[in-house]
Amino acid sequence: MPANDDRTRPVIIEVALNGQTPKEVNPNSPRSSAEIAENSLACIERGASIIHTHIDQIMSPGPRAAELYLEHMRPILAERPDALVYPTLGMGETVEQKYEHVAILKREIGLRIGFVDPGSVNISGSDETGLPAPIDWAYMNTPAAIRWAFDFHRDNDLGPSVAIFEPGFLNHTLAYWRNGQLPAGTLIKFYMGGPYGYMGGGHEGANFGLPGSPWALDVYLRLLGDCDVPWSVGVMGGDVFAEGLARHALERDGHLHIGLEDYAGSDKPTNEEFVDRAVALCEEVGRPVASIEETVALLGLPG
Repeated sequence: MPANDDRTRPVIIEVALNGQTPKEVNPNSPRSSAEIAENSLACIERGASIIHTHIDQIMSPGPRAAELYLEHMRPILAERPDALVYPTLGMGETVEQKYEHVAILKREIGLRIGFVDPGSVNISGSDETGLPAPIDWAYMNTPAAIRWAFDFHRDNDLGPSVAIFEPGFLNHTLAYWRNGQLPAGTLIKFYMGGPYGYMGGGHEGANFGLPGSPWALDVYLRLLGDCDVPWSVGVMGGDVFAEGLARHALERDGHLHIGLEDYAGSDKPTNEEFVDRAVALCEEVGRPVASIEETVALLGLPG
């Protein structure tokens, strides 16, 4: 098992700030550029060391998407030049088009973190009947596109945030690790499936992957084996703090992925509240919270 009970290792707290969570679902979800910048800085001040953001105009082509990301990333970096902030996948017919904005952000602001989703998955939730929502779409990443994405990160000195939605995603990632082909700065992120689904519209029922429970994390850690790449855990369409999952991850030497992109529940929390809760849990477990400088070192980020 990769966990080594090293309670001195600092905890990386990453906040997925907004995702596609609209204000109708949670009025605290930052949507405008000014809100995103302000919320990012507040979370960093409280202890977050990585910020992940989405833009509202998700269908924008690469150059326009880059402009929209820069509207909030530049103010963040103006106040915190050390900030680690990164976008999500863009839209396009080819993998090159989907990453076009990332290349622009690297050139314009020295982006340090990117993302690779090494597999394909159904991420719809349930409708009001409790059955899987009849969405005629699946999240597709072909093996060729995955290889291109890993090469892109290596060639551009970007540390990939690697999303694990299903065990097959991890198997694919481990093949790159075994062959020494994972780019420097890789962070493996176990995305567990919450009861509401990532795109479920507020109805409980069906989701992807393994559930947000300690036993499910242990399954992933068993599959991870002796791979020493840093990892974190989050719950999409649920709550990473429920069922003792966040605590279990900290006790197993992991890191935390939190925020309003992922969360689904009856209350309306803020991203700042999630960071405060994560910091408090780290204190309870006895592990320090990683600064941005420590996060760079823990991940081995290039640049």
